[in-house]
Amino acid sequence: MTTHFSVPNRILVVRGGAVGDFVLTLPVLAALRAAHAQAELAVLGSRECGELAVAGGLADEARPLEGREWVGFFVENGVGDNGACEWLAGFDWVISFLHDPDEVFQDNVCAASEARFVTGCHRPADGSGISAATVLLESLEPLGVSGASAVPQLELSIVDEKQNVLAVHPGSGSAAKNWPEENWAEFLSDWLGQNESELIIIGGEAEAERVARLSAALPREHHRVLLHAPLVEVARVLSGCRAFVGHDSGITHLAAAVGLPGVVLWAGTDAKVWRPPSDAMKLLQQPIATDSVLRAVTTLFK
Repeated sequence: MTTHFSVPNRILVVRGGAVGDFVLTLPVLAALRAAHAQAELAVLGSRECGELAVAGGLADEARPLEGREWVGFFVENGVGDNGACEWLAGFDWVISFLHDPDEVFQDNVCAASEARFVTGCHRPADGSGISAATVLLESLEPLGVSGASAVPQLELSIVDEKQNVLAVHPGSGSAAKNWPEENWAEFLSDWLGQNESELIIIGGEAEAERVARLSAALPREHHRVLLHAPLVEVARVLSGCRAFVGHDSGITHLAAAVGLPGVVLWAGTDAKVWRPPSDAMKLLQQPIATDSVLRAVTTLFK
């Protein structure tokens, strides 16, 4: 029996979660782009992640899921905002990766739109041995989209290309994932003492104080700090670097997606599922000696 699939004119991908979750969903957007190049592709998710998808050419439009107009869609038999309902009515496919166990969001979207609604896995299970990016991509199979690469890739214009720059992100969303701060301090000091490369320390709200302490101990002329920068700007800065060091974090996934080689100081989570699916990213399992990290990063500059 041959299965026939409609050709969509407009596709919506709904994705909540943090930066890393969104980056692991980029292959979904790329696969839809490749399979239906004529279709308009929109993203409903966090504001910054949506902007990232548009900047990278993987979406034509993005709307923030945190907007007030979407509140009613998460209430049983909710009354949707008129503008949001009108927007939803224009789609042929809606692919949702939201955690929606009672199908409240799905029912409200389907009440506003005749689009075909497909539910994707919102969080792949630990212990499966399968990359989260692969699991998310498999959600497109009911739509006849298969065989695409599960490696997230993002191409952006580069802010300032300097081939001898090491970017580091010494934090994450969980303290349990972080390499001890004293190890970071020793590594960064040793790196600058042994190399003539520039250093960029990236940080967000969660690690602002840690970044400030690390930066204060380093010579100002050989490093700079990128703190609280928009995600698109961070991605563009990373695109111009030589290598990256970080934890299990969204910024690490972003660095891998823009093509950087790097060293990931891993702890806690299932690496087979959640590591960046990039051969250029080497994982070191914590606890890790400082000199081991220094050697691993040095090889990336040869």
